[in-house]
Amino acid sequence: MKYSMNDNWYFTEEYSQALPTASKEDLLRLTQVRIPHTVKMMELNYCSEQDYQMESGYVRMLQIPEEWRGRRILLTFGGAAHEAEVFCNGKSLYTHHCGYTAFTVDLTETLHFGEENQLTVRLDSRENLNIPPFGHAIDYMTFGGLYRAVTLEVKESSYLKDVFVHGGMDRVLQVEMEGCETQDCRMMAEVTDHQGKVLAQIPEQDFSDSLALQVTEAKLWDIRNPQLYTFTVHLRKAGREIDTQSVHFGFREFRFTAQGFYLNGKKVKLRGLNRHQSYPYMGYAAPDRAQALDADILKKELGCNAVRTSHYPQSHAFLDRCDELGLLVFTEMPGWQHIGDEAWKQQAVQNTRDMVKQYRNHPCIFLWGVRINESQDDDEMYRSTNAAAHELDPSRPTGGVRCIKKSHLLEDVYTYNDFFHNGTNKGCEPKKKITPDMSRGYLISEYNGHMFPTKPYDWEEKRLEHALRHAQVLDAVRQQRDIAGCFGWCMFDYNTHQDFGSGDRVCYHGVLDMFRNPKMAAAVYAAEGLNRPVLEISSSMDIGEHPACNLGEIYAFTNADYVELYKNDEFVAKFAPGKKFPHMKHPPILIDDPVGCLLEKHEGYDAATAAEVKKCLFAIARYGQAALPPAILLTVAKLMAAKHFTYEKGNELYGKYIANWGEKMVRWHFVAIKNGKKIAETWRGPAENVHLQVMADTETLQEAETWDMATVRIRAVDGSGNLLPYCTRVVSLEAEGAIALVGPAHLPFAGGSTGTYVRTTGESGMGKLTIHADGMKPVILTFDVQGREGTAL
Repeated sequence: MKYSMNDNWYFTEEYSQALPTASKEDLLRLTQVRIPHTVKMMELNYCSEQDYQMESGYVRMLQIPEEWRGRRILLTFGGAAHEAEVFCNGKSLYTHHCGYTAFTVDLTETLHFGEENQLTVRLDSRENLNIPPFGHAIDYMTFGGLYRAVTLEVKESSYLKDVFVHGGMDRVLQVEMEGCETQDCRMMAEVTDHQGKVLAQIPEQDFSDSLALQVTEAKLWDIRNPQLYTFTVHLRKAGREIDTQSVHFGFREFRFTAQGFYLNGKKVKLRGLNRHQSYPYMGYAAPDRAQALDADILKKELGCNAVRTSHYPQSHAFLDRCDELGLLVFTEMPGWQHIGDEAWKQQAVQNTRDMVKQYRNHPCIFLWGVRINESQDDDEMYRSTNAAAHELDPSRPTGGVRCIKKSHLLEDVYTYNDFFHNGTNKGCEPKKKITPDMSRGYLISEYNGHMFPTKPYDWEEKRLEHALRHAQVLDAVRQQRDIAGCFGWCMFDYNTHQDFGSGDRVCYHGVLDMFRNPKMAAAVYAAEGLNRPVLEISSSMDIGEHPACNLGEIYAFTNADYVELYKNDEFVAKFAPGKKFPHMKHPPILIDDPVGCLLEKHEGYDAATAAEVKKCLFAIARYGQAALPPAILLTVAKLMAAKHFTYEKGNELYGKYIANWGEKMVRWHFVAIKNGKKIAETWRGPAENVHLQVMADTETLQEAETWDMATVRIRAVDGSGNLLPYCTRVVSLEAEGAIALVGPAHLPFAGGSTGTYVRTTGESGMGKLTIHADGMKPVILTFDVQGREGTAL
């Protein structure tokens, strides 16, 4: 029997040696909290990494029934950042030295059956610990807290400790099991599909720690059809069932060659982003729904087919959703650049073993990262981590993220952070310049990121360059057939240490902001990877946003065949992909002629003359009249001689067609065409009907194993739905009923976007969130909060 243990904890920021034996009266003076929990709620920015560094304490009272005597009582912590010592009734039982892997403590021998027991956790979240990732600078905040679920399991003396399943293209399921006192036990097992249909089974037999099972009807798991099955094993003793475990799995095969990555024998170009597991205010302590949402965003909003869990193993809820969506995952051991002393290294090897054992049943994981991110070579340690991964999971290859060329390659795949692209050169370096072994697979594990940090409120041309840099790398990698794929840095902005970021403790490296609102660069990924219609225009078409009122380059990010442009409902021109990104499936489309056929239509010029006039007008916008290139001056002279063109006429045309001075309100209309049909459209014009656009990921909240939380993304938009990136109004939030806010009740727009979270409180019923902003109509969201499912103590 499994029980959730996530309510009724007592918390103190100041651990003392007396805490494991504290009286009930002392505990009542502490703060009562629910898990997931962070030791310190943080500000969105200008916060300090010192705030969460502490030795804190958690206490939980636990009534153990007498009838549990003779059984084994196991307590599991999903994640405790970063060193956790567990006490039961004042006795220290176990210390775990990793904030990113789960651990289980056997409470059996120290419990008082039929009585109330006291559990205590001493939690050290200081960054001077001699464990990964600590020991030097780290480019992300590491936070602290019991930030993943805590569970209690009641087992018979004989039980199943671990079940590992994996199956390939032959549809043969390989099962390896570890049991406790199973010598006199028998077992039976079955494989079922998502409807519960039994596809294969093993009749009752003596317990065996390994078996193979042919599942002839099974379909393969892949990125388009992630077919999942369930293997269930029943442990029996003396004629009764004493334990059971179910594991979700998929039949698939991963393979890297010199020519790339293959899934089930078919070549797949990996296109993904790096993800941290952090959130505004709460750090790591977000419940399962929020974790799973990130997988949906990557797959359904960004069109990615892969993700790297940088730089540590992440929530099983996130991985479960990746399993369901067909999102490939590269997960890695905790660490960032630094390698410590011998004890530190031994812990790194143990972290690798724990990572593989705890995550190997996820069919989405295609690669184990067995090096500390961007560390130097350490052959002895990395032989050990590589061997550990292969020993515990022979079905997957290994890699190791490095920032050095021609490094010692002990793993199966050379994974490298390629920050070669600077906006003007090629998107990536060729494989032969990086890896020491051209016969092995090669993967780019990071690009962009710190090379061009971009805030959501940066000026338009910077946001555009940020997007185009991502496109340049995607295009270059797609061209290089022997590069398996690439992972951009990174999915969203994140809190970081004082040594990094923009001085406000934020790294603005994401294609999304911290609330998961998209920046312009997000559209590059969406257009390249999504099947649903995508159309995003890089420009607001406001000349005052640009130097000398020159709109400059305008791009459409779309998966259409071409884009038509209209000005005040008049057709201007159509634009198709050009030569700049020749290898992308759906490259950004340059819109470089906002005049189009209008000179011919309204000024009576023939096509050749119109082209010459436009060339001059565009040059004036780019260089100014006083600095026109000689070739343009020559063209002007020819127009004046042959067509009686005058400076006055030039100024008139410039104001009318380029600057739109003195003209009626201009409304631009962009239409995306695919297979001859309109699939999307958008408008640009003076911002009117400014209002709130609000999107919540759910209307139903469920108190399950832990408290639940809705993610609410908020944008300021105009009547055409266009984001208003310079809106700085303050958003006010009011939560009523069975919900509570996570974070402040008042917050400003940044880049026209912001967000909030609402959490359950333990009560069921209705919750209401009211969102206000000056000059905008309030938005009201309602949430149906349902009571707890499952069993809690």
